[in-house]
Order: sequence, then C-alpha cells, then structure tokens
Amino acid sequence: MKKNYYHTHSCGELRLKNVNENVVISGWLASIRKLGGIVFCTVRDNYGITQIVVHDESLLNGICKETVVRVEGKVVERSSKNPNMETGDIEIEVSKIDVLGKCNPVLPFEINDVPNTKEELRFKYRYLDLRNPKTHDVLKKRSEILNYVRNKMHDNQFVEVQTPILASSSPEGARDFIVPTFFNKGEFYALPQAPQQFKQLLMVSGYEKYFQIAPCFRNEAARADRTPGEFYQIDFEMSFATQEDIFEVCEDLVCGIYENFTNYKITKAPFVRIPYKEAIDKYCSDKPDLRNPIIIHDVTKVFENCEFNAFKNKTVKAMAVNCKDKPRKFYDELSTYIVSYEGKGVAWLKYVDGQFTGSIAKFLTEKEKQDIIDLVKVKDGDSVFFIADDKNKAIKLSNFLRIKLGEDLGLIDENQVIFCWIVDFPFYEINEETGKLDFSHNPFSMPQGGLKSLLTKNPLDIVAYQYDLVCNGYEMLSGGVRNHDQETMVKAFELVGYDKSVVESKFSALFNAFAYGAPPHAGGAIGFDRMLMQILGYDLVREVIAFPLNKNGRDLLMNTPSAISEETLKELGLKVIKD
Repeated sequence: MKKNYYHTHSCGELRLKNVNENVVISGWLASIRKLGGIVFCTVRDNYGITQIVVHDESLLNGICKETVVRVEGKVVERSSKNPNMETGDIEIEVSKIDVLGKCNPVLPFEINDVPNTKEELRFKYRYLDLRNPKTHDVLKKRSEILNYVRNKMHDNQFVEVQTPILASSSPEGARDFIVPTFFNKGEFYALPQAPQQFKQLLMVSGYEKYFQIAPCFRNEAARADRTPGEFYQIDFEMSFATQEDIFEVCEDLVCGIYENFTNYKITKAPFVRIPYKEAIDKYCSDKPDLRNPIIIHDVTKVFENCEFNAFKNKTVKAMAVNCKDKPRKFYDELSTYIVSYEGKGVAWLKYVDGQFTGSIAKFLTEKEKQDIIDLVKVKDGDSVFFIADDKNKAIKLSNFLRIKLGEDLGLIDENQVIFCWIVDFPFYEINEETGKLDFSHNPFSMPQGGLKSLLTKNPLDIVAYQYDLVCNGYEMLSGGVRNHDQETMVKAFELVGYDKSVVESKFSALFNAFAYGAPPHAGGAIGFDRMLMQILGYDLVREVIAFPLNKNGRDLLMNTPSAISEETLKELGLKVIKD
C-alpha cells in the first residue's frame, strides 16, 4: 500500500514484525474503554482493526466512537494478546490523534450489534450498518467472487457485453418497471427483466460466447430469496452449443466458486439430472433439496374406494421417515403447520412390530395397509405422513411437509452442498389465474421436437429444452436451448394467444434477426445474489446487497419510491390516479 499522510499501514496489517516502528493509521474509532488512567481504543478501517493505547486522556477530548481519526504512535507487543484479532499480538502506543471526521455522539444503533437492531433502522442508516465487520465483509466477498467469475469467463473466451437498461416491455411473466420519457409522451421504456433478447441478438451477430453480470428488474413482491426491484445474474449465451455444452460450462464455474470461496462438501460434476416430472413425483418440487433423504409417494389409488372421508376424491401423498420416538405433540404441531398454509392438516401412522397405530389406523383395511407398506417402502419404526387435497395443493403442501420434517428431524447436513439439474420442463401450463394456456418457463426456449411438436402434440404434452440448476432447495440457474427459427417462434406464441402481428411488434428485433441467419444457441443465467446468500449462510437475500430495498420494496436510505412534482408529471404527459 502506498504510504501517505493518512496512513503508513492499514489497521489490519500490523504484526509482531512491526514492533518498535513509528506508524500512522487512519480509520473509525470503534471502541473506547477506560482502565485506570489508561484508555484502550480500537481503530477500524476497510482492512481490519487495531488496538491503540492512550496514556494521555486529553488526546481524546471531544472524541466519541465512530469519529474518523488519524493516529500516530509506536507499535508495541501486547502483554495480554487477543487470539480473536488478526492484529491481536500488538497495539499502538499513541503520541498524537487528529480528528478527520466528526461523529454525532448519539448513534442510531450500536455498530457491532446487528442481530439486535431492527432491519428498518439498519437499512435507513445503511452506511453505518456496513461498518460492522461482518456486514462489511459481505461486499468484499461479493467483489472477490465477481472478480473470479469474470476471470473464469474471460479465460474461457467469453466476451463481456453490457446490454441496454432502457428496453421495451414484453410479456415475459413478471411485471415490468415502466420508464416514461418527455421525448415521446405516451410511450414508455421498460427496465429489462433479463437481457434475453439482447443476448440472442448477440448470437445472431456472431459473438459466439457472451456473458455479463447483468442487472435485472422485476416489479414484483419480495421473498426471502428474491429482492423486490433489481437483482444481478451471471448471464451467458453460447452459439453452436447444446444443452450438454451449457452444463459443462456451468458445472465448471459453480464448482470453482464453491471450492474457492466455501468450506462446504460439494457434489462433484457431472451433477445428477432429474426430469421435471420425476422431481414433482418424488419431491413435489422442481427445486428439491437433495440433502433431505425423504421421498414422497402418490398413494391416491390406494384410497380410490376407501371409506375415510378425508381421503375421498382427493390426491393423496405419503412419506415415511423414522421419527425416533417423537411425542404426540410433534405430530400435532406438524398438522398445525400444514393448516397454517391453508391445508387440512396431516394424517399419520406409526409402524412398529408389523402393526400400524395412529390417527387413521382404524379407518384402513388390511389391504390398504399392505399397499402403503409396499408403495411407501415403510420400515419398522417409521412414521407415515399423509397429505390429502386437490392435486396442486397436495403437491405444494407435501413439499412444505417434506422440508419441515427434514429440518425438525435433523436430516439435513448444513455443511453439504448438493447440485442437480432439473430438465425436460413442460413448455406450457395452465395459468391458475386465467385458466388459459401459458408458457411454463422461458418463451424463447426450443420445444423438443421443434415446430413439429407445436403442430401435432397436445400443448401440455410438449417438453422443452429448458433446465434449472438447483442447489440445496434453491433455484440457482435457469436457462434453455433457444428457439432461433421465425416459424417456430410464431407458432409457440400463437398457442398462448399472441398472433404473428403481436410477435412482430413485441419482439420485432429478434423476429427480424432470425431471418438473417441465426445460429443454434443456448445459455442461462445464474442468480448471483441468491448464490451469494447461500455461500455466506444468510437466510435473506437483502443481506448480500449493498443498498437493498426492504421487504415492502422501499429504499429507506434514499426514501424512495417518492412522489414526482406536478410539473414533472405534466412534462412527461402523465397523471397520477389515486384509488
């Protein structure tokens, strides 16, 4: 580091080798502790923290915690070392302190007490929150991983291209953020939900391998693993590439990231591949956590003619697991948990010494009991749990129950990372809100079988070259082999109600480009914020973002979104209509 007026050394680099040196450090006064006539303080900067010893208390007159100071002094060996500090073998005997930046003596919260500070307060004063060493290190780690990604992609001959932020609105699933302009009143830009069309255009342009760390914008509600507003993804595309080529690139990249930046036990490439239908059948989820050994079984046929009203005319799912002599309260709490998700509860059985006992044992015939043993693969000592509801709800609730059981029974190794590919997604699905046919994944993907499938098959039977990379229950990547043919593109959108004129107007650049020699191409995008959240062990993605929006989509630091003046609205040709 270059030595200047403000420092000869950073706060994190001083060691025993520096003893007897006269040094200068600058940073924030992190703590002040008086002991007799001596004052022990710590000074913190971007690189670490160092203890200083002040024998002349007058040097600290008018100085409070979090003041920015310049400290001159001599490095000495500490008599009482601190093994929890990298600089814990030394301290600085202070000869001079200069104030570089004054601090209000009343802080909104204690910098080192993030767990006991409300999120709203932390985000309102995010610049203080980011001084906490743990929070501070998140952004440093983010930078290191991004640097690794860029180097890796450049080494593999990918070209980094920044695609536009002001784009056009398109029916891609999520709600767009709309941007007005006074140049063309009544017309709007949209912030891109993803660089999808642009990266495909780059393939048509002959850039065989593209990537960028892309900002994406979706005007949708927050979740624990999804921030409202903007997020970043490692976006990439390859020409003359198959699904296999994409998997090879992705597996090399993510294995490298996890091996270099975590201590997790990681599954080695190639990752297991699970067809979408199998994932739903076995795990009731298209993003299963494979650390959890519980398998779900459909036992609907077992109860086709049963007299148990709760199972009549319902889809019934079952799973068996050894609950290790859990009390009745455990089973009741599981039922309450499912009811909290608008389910009807959990039915259960215990299988001990060849006999079933439990809440529904008396309602079952001997044949039904034997069928359960055979289908669910019940072993002695197991408990069998049942969810009965309409099909979609039974699938959703069974997934919740599987996750809950895995957590409550300690079945999940928190030090393990298991990746898997979910492949062969259905190209279409029925939209639950409209009851109409809709794309189930990415509308720009290639249906398996191409145009012939679109012309001859039931749309709900068409499988696409679409895939997700799943890690410990999180969708880490989504991608597909792309459609690069005009006729196939038109037919794919026609089936969900968009005629050729809509395709030509909404996706005019892509549609027209396909008439000028488009190569086969494929790609994907890794959710970088979500991956970093998992790597660093956070439950909320907001924790790994520099200046996050809160769960309600507000930036408490900058106080946005905010109202726009009437003058500006008029200039843009807009009028706000309040409910």
